[in-house]
Amino acid sequence: MSLRIYNTLTRAVEPFAPIEPGHVRMYVCGMTIYDLCHVGHARMMMAFDVVQRWLKASGYRVTYVRNITDIEDKIIKRALERGISIRQLTDEMIDAMHRDIGALGVERPTHEPRATEYVGQMLDMIGLLEEKGLAYKAANGDVNYAVRKFQGYGKLSRRNLDELRAGERVAVDEGKHDPLDFVLWKAAKADEPADAKYDGRYGPGRPGWHIECSAMSCAVLGETFDIHGGGLDLQFPHHENEIAQSEGALGKPFVRYWMHNGFLNVDNEKMSKSLGNFFTIQDVLKSYDGETVRFFMLRTHYRSPINYSDAALEDARQALRRLYTALDGLEAAPCVIDWTQPVAAAFKAAMDEDFNAPAALAVLFDLASSVNRSRSPAEAGLLKALGATLGLLQQSPRSYLQAGSTLDEAAIQAQIEARAAAKAAKNFAEADRIRKALLEAGIVLQDSPTGTSWMKA
Repeated sequence: MSLRIYNTLTRAVEPFAPIEPGHVRMYVCGMTIYDLCHVGHARMMMAFDVVQRWLKASGYRVTYVRNITDIEDKIIKRALERGISIRQLTDEMIDAMHRDIGALGVERPTHEPRATEYVGQMLDMIGLLEEKGLAYKAANGDVNYAVRKFQGYGKLSRRNLDELRAGERVAVDEGKHDPLDFVLWKAAKADEPADAKYDGRYGPGRPGWHIECSAMSCAVLGETFDIHGGGLDLQFPHHENEIAQSEGALGKPFVRYWMHNGFLNVDNEKMSKSLGNFFTIQDVLKSYDGETVRFFMLRTHYRSPINYSDAALEDARQALRRLYTALDGLEAAPCVIDWTQPVAAAFKAAMDEDFNAPAALAVLFDLASSVNRSRSPAEAGLLKALGATLGLLQQSPRSYLQAGSTLDEAAIQAQIEARAAAKAAKNFAEADRIRKALLEAGIVLQDSPTGTSWMKA
């Protein structure tokens, strides 16, 4: 079975075939980097981290681009509020992003272009659009895209132009020919800081958000590439506008396969600062380790909405512990996956059907049950190797199972020895007392023929 991907453009699951055999070129809209990343951002970056990992596991060479928007109104406002330069703010937030998503096992993309590094390419694309009559300079100095002049507008989001309404009322002095037109180049305002202004053929200003991704993706991946991804909220207008810009300027199909991940809700409500249910990745990592958060997100198909809650995270933690418990005490044999072997083939069939990670995890749990029965190093090696394709199960089992304890390891070991001495003296009441006291402190003892080990409850 070959890989099949749900293509938002066609609303169908399609066989995947890259333009260049053996090489996948993928672009994902990244962060507007003015604040710490929240769990919704984590969901998006996790989804496409799994995509690129599985493409690599399938034998493809992957050029993965995830951009950074480092010039935008919110960034300018935040930098002014803090009294620092735009570059200082964005460097700080980029470092925080890398640290936070790194804790979730999200790998770095092949390229991570910053919008401010591609202003020249953006201006070139705007110039092409103007030459073709798809862009015009307004009286206020902005350059806008003439939406109704692009024949294919609406094909991704399936929206009819006559049914569309502008997101907000457009003032007369903005000079737009149509309320649906969007800005390509924002003319600088007198009160904006100098580091928010770029010189170009249309006078000092800065690029609009939509043109950034069109210019960066085409510059790094070519004028037509394989996969473009992002959150479901970007399908319209952002991705629709990217198609209009790129295809309007270059006259070529922009992207073969469009992929969108589902929303993340908190306790079945949309995450919002006003509702008090807004969590940064750093907030979550104070209570849950990164691999648990990763596992929690993998349990929901990337296109489905995911509900964040403490109960769901705790359930994920206990489920992941079951996989690590199966590996505990075994020396997993090195494994090169044979994808024709029945267990690996079942895992591959799940992932090849539009990256169905939940179905692939079910295969891992069946394999873990077999490992518990057989205690086979070969099966344990396969469990670790398959887990690796999802970014799971690469820690030492004992380290994972013991992580987070508030008790000193030496103190725990002393209590285990005291319990062993009590049992040897047939003082079972004392042995039970020690076990109970450790359990109340969050430590679970496990007795076996080779001795007693412990894990965090």
